[in-house]
Amino acid sequence: MIDSIIFDLDGTLWDATTTVIDCWNEVLTHHDDVTHRFTLEDLQSIMGLTTPKIAEKLIPYLAPERREAIIDECYKAENIFLAEHGGVLFEGMEEMAEALSKKIPLFIVSNCQKGYIESFFMGNGTGHYFTDHACYEDTNLPKGENIKMVMERNGLKNAIYVGDTMGDKEGAEVAGIPFVYASYGFGEVDGYDYRIDSPMELVALAEKLLAG
Repeated sequence: MIDSIIFDLDGTLWDATTTVIDCWNEVLTHHDDVTHRFTLEDLQSIMGLTTPKIAEKLIPYLAPERREAIIDECYKAENIFLAEHGGVLFEGMEEMAEALSKKIPLFIVSNCQKGYIESFFMGNGTGHYFTDHACYEDTNLPKGENIKMVMERNGLKNAIYVGDTMGDKEGAEVAGIPFVYASYGFGEVDGYDYRIDSPMELVALAEKLLAG
């Protein structure tokens, strides 16, 4: 019987790429050493990666310190924008969170930047559904270790992790908990414990797992 559900954010609960692409590209206009602009496909391809890997993938021709500084600037502009305007929640996400939060505590663990989860809460009014959260830039820990940390500080013993990428699956494996593949997200995953094709399908799955 499960005692909690931990979520990835991008590609699992919302899609912020269409909201922030112009925001990121506006930042690039202030840097002459960036010779291109980002596409939606670029942003979708980096979901689940840490900042150094994102910077290397998006701006490989700049030195690591320089490209990471530019990505950090994009992050700051993004956080401000999303806190004010929100992102695109996946269909049924809020209904799912409302239904599940009445039965079991919900959490978020993401490889995102500092302040991003808080922007998700502020911009879409979703914070009251979640008990706790952690991200890569808050701890400098990989996803699996952050999942374990959230479980430990909240006394969780039988969590499941919901995500849409291989990195999410690997994080769940490190934490030693079952992985639920959100197939509607950005990634392709082979091998998983459970699969959902829409957020609301998690409600029925959780009810079965709660029953033991």
